[in-house]
Amino acid sequence: MYLIWVKFIICAGLIFFAGKQVARYADAIAEKTGLSRLWIGVILVSFTTSLPELFTGIGSVVFVNAPDLTVGNLFGANSYNLLNIALIDLLNRPGPLLGMISRGQLLTAAFSLVPVVLAAIAITLSGNGISTLSIANIGIWSAGIFLSYCVMVRVIYTFEKKNTKPEEDSNRHNAITLRNVWINFCASSVVIMGCGIWLAYIGKEMSGVLGLGDSFVGTLFLGLTTTLPEITVSIAAILIGAKEIAIANMLGSNLFNMAIIFVDDVFYRKSPILSSVSPSHLYQAGVVVVMTAVIILAIATKPKKKFFNVSWYTPVLIFVFLIGALISFRMR
Repeated sequence: MYLIWVKFIICAGLIFFAGKQVARYADAIAEKTGLSRLWIGVILVSFTTSLPELFTGIGSVVFVNAPDLTVGNLFGANSYNLLNIALIDLLNRPGPLLGMISRGQLLTAAFSLVPVVLAAIAITLSGNGISTLSIANIGIWSAGIFLSYCVMVRVIYTFEKKNTKPEEDSNRHNAITLRNVWINFCASSVVIMGCGIWLAYIGKEMSGVLGLGDSFVGTLFLGLTTTLPEITVSIAAILIGAKEIAIANMLGSNLFNMAIIFVDDVFYRKSPILSSVSPSHLYQAGVVVVMTAVIILAIATKPKKKFFNVSWYTPVLIFVFLIGALISFRMR
């Protein structure tokens, strides 16, 4: 019993440490290449910090045959990412964090809803006994999610290229070369990758030891651990003044996390993965949609003031997250 928690803590600690390094080197890459920090956050950083979700998902379907674990992890990770936005907002003393970021973040937040809705539709159809088309046991819905991700990433890139002015060189990272930046960035990514695979085994063992369902463990326990890189990177980004990277990392990770469903579907050879999971995931999908809507509203209205260092959206996000956690616990 105690051994599983020791392994969980060690794995979480390694992810936390590696994620912290990613923030520093991502900011350095943005500085040295001239790419916008929003673009770096949405694509490069979010991909790297989502490696635990990617490899936990592959491990869950290939090694431990637990599709509910991987899908629950992805929905849970998305809700944790949105909760983390509320938490890092508390570190932003001058004012509401979502009132200080670019309009490009609004586009990313809105786009992140599309794959969640597509996944929810697929699970709903399957839950009602309606079969969906598949090719080589890969569902058309998961393929549609991946295609939508590719299209939306292209749109975000085009938008940023047209609407973002070149960022001034802050010269924070002159002491390290671009080559060394990439080496250290990739080394941190490898650590995250290995821990992601290990988490699949830990999660399956935990669900058996604690007597909890795979969907519940995936949503809460693995969701928390696999988002440690996101929260670590975003906190580090806030502390060095890279607000765009902090938020783009969270929203970009939510967009990429749903695209992972397609990768998991490719590895899960029994049937389309979204037709093999519990309908209970729909509740967490709903939580993600509501929390994202709150984020979109906050970015669109650009709040200027905090009350007792708390932005209006922070308690709302926390409340919705807790409701989702309670529902997940009761549905376990």
